Amino acid sequence: MTDSADTGAPFDDDSAEEVDGVETAESIAEDVKDEIRLGHVQDDVTHVLEERFEEAGIDLRPEAVDDLAEEIERDVSS
Repeated sequence: MTDSADTGAPFDDDSAEEVDGVETAESIAEDVKDEIRLGHVQDDVTHVLEERFEEAGIDLRPEAVDDLAEEIERDVSS
């Protein structure tokens, strides 16, 4: 049996670091939740999410952003 380095694994350590730096809709949502809890976000959650997704190059339907914003608001208020 050989280890992955001998088999030409598709990812090396450097590419794994690049993947770790990519933001996802979920990671952005968690960041926004944390910032709301800390009092750093007081704007409309939908607007904040839209801005963050645009910056990260994430394209979601407006309905999906609204649903996520409502979920975040429910989570934070409980």
